[in-house]
Amino acid sequence: MKKFYVASGISNIVNVRYVAQALESQGYVNTYDWTRNATERDGGTVSPGDLCSIGEHERDAVIGADIVVILLPGGKGTHVELGIAIAQRSRIILYSPTKSIWNPGTTSTFYHLAEVEKCHGTLDDLLTMILTEPHAMAPGVPSVDTTRTD
Repeated sequence: MKKFYVASGISNIVNVRYVAQALESQGYVNTYDWTRNATERDGGTVSPGDLCSIGEHERDAVIGADIVVILLPGGKGTHVELGIAIAQRSRIILYSPTKSIWNPGTTSTFYHLAEVEKCHGTLDDLLTMILTEPHAMAPGVPSVDTTRTD
């Protein structure tokens, strides 16, 4: 059974839920659904203690996931989660609806590490990539470049 986590910004909550539900319908297990806390966090009704608890859940979810999906645009937390996933050597799939991830003026150097698979297009293109291109990172072994440039 594959475990996954979807990281993104609050503005992308509909897409996060779409991807999560699609993966769950295929038997994948979501390690944490951060969207449950998004309304309170966005509305400013959480305390620093709440933020600590949410952060612990999100960190543990990334660590426990076999696949970490990064949906752009992301926020500060998204990029922290990307860093945790890189350090954990998880399978990482970075998704952008546009080709902006290849633009030197708008991209991040970490998006271009060998272990980060990239996809742009529709969310269904992303799901096809996840479901039909199985990949397992082994510690110390570079990944195969599955960057999509079409």
